[in-house]
Amino acid sequence: MQRQNTPPLAGIKVLDFSHVLAGPVCTRLLCDLGAEVLRVESSKRVDSPWRSAADPSIRRTYAYVMTHRGKKSIAINLKTAEGGEIARQLASVADVVVENFSAGVMTRLGLDYKRLESLNARLIFLSMSGYGHNGPRKDWTSMNSNLQAYSGLMMITDEEKNPPVAISNSWMDYIGGLHGCFSVLEALCKRAESGVGCNIDLAQFECGVGTLGPLLLAGIVNGNRPPRMGNRSSQAAPQGCYRCAGGDQWCVISVEDDAQWRSLREVLGDPAWAADAKFESLAGRIANHDEIDGHIEAWTITRTPKEVERQLRASGIAVEPMRRMDEIFPANDESVFRVVPGHSDPQLLTGLPFTFIPRTPPCYGPTPRLGEHTDDALAQWLSMPKGEISKLRANEILI
Repeated sequence: MQRQNTPPLAGIKVLDFSHVLAGPVCTRLLCDLGAEVLRVESSKRVDSPWRSAADPSIRRTYAYVMTHRGKKSIAINLKTAEGGEIARQLASVADVVVENFSAGVMTRLGLDYKRLESLNARLIFLSMSGYGHNGPRKDWTSMNSNLQAYSGLMMITDEEKNPPVAISNSWMDYIGGLHGCFSVLEALCKRAESGVGCNIDLAQFECGVGTLGPLLLAGIVNGNRPPRMGNRSSQAAPQGCYRCAGGDQWCVISVEDDAQWRSLREVLGDPAWAADAKFESLAGRIANHDEIDGHIEAWTITRTPKEVERQLRASGIAVEPMRRMDEIFPANDESVFRVVPGHSDPQLLTGLPFTFIPRTPPCYGPTPRLGEHTDDALAQWLSMPKGEISKLRANEILI
């Protein structure tokens, strides 16, 4: 039995072939939970798609730093026979392999599940592609915006009068990474009982569809397209983002029931317009939302977001000022941010959004340099002697 202060995935070895964002987010979560994540990369194919074409040696982006913190890095030229063999040997002693290449890439490299399973029956092999590795879409090229469009996510954002809009910040990659981590945890639990691993085929497209919730069911059952409501809701009214005093200042207000509507009226000073019977029910407020919004914004525009927040929150109404990226970092808020030692400067990174009680020490470490742990990984995972490692490096297998 593990001690209480031991991370939940302590002792689990993850061989990480993933790149860009979805796979790296998954393996970062596994790393945060205590797994030893060995990232396989190569100077021949640097995973930094945002690097400058004029200067390929440019420093890693923040996205890279964030998604690979705490991992180890081994540099292997997988396009050589010797490099492929080293990767297979590493997989033979790993608990988990994660990859998010297009369908067929791992097979061409000789690193597909069928081949690796013959070397390691306990191996959990997670493949994360846009549309899965089976079916008519398996060869489709996928990107975040395309996946949002095809899954239906872009048709529930913004308002009917505007073109479809994607959720920014690579939503599909993050939601795919989260589902990937969950699938590995489930597979580890099953392996603890059965003693054998499995092949997990994850489709990011399906992860996106799964986030549509009741909107998807409503469309299937009713045969209707749910309306694009922007900031509004079918369960709360008024609800929206309202302009406040100051340059480009906003606050978000959501009135969930009739009691909160009465509280909002009191805060506004019980104006005559709010006493109209058409506003008494949720249905009536939804039907007359534009009119209500005009009155609310006439009130918020004379107050700062903080003033609006203070007055409405005191009355039990859900309200928040709209914050920009440079306003989100609060001083000394260790519940959200972590300062992790780096190779040169400290790295400010977001942590896991939960804690274990009794508290488990977090597993946050610096982002590795390319190939930084090559020698140590080969020695520790494969008991490879230094002379053999030196020979492989001289022959440009480890590069």
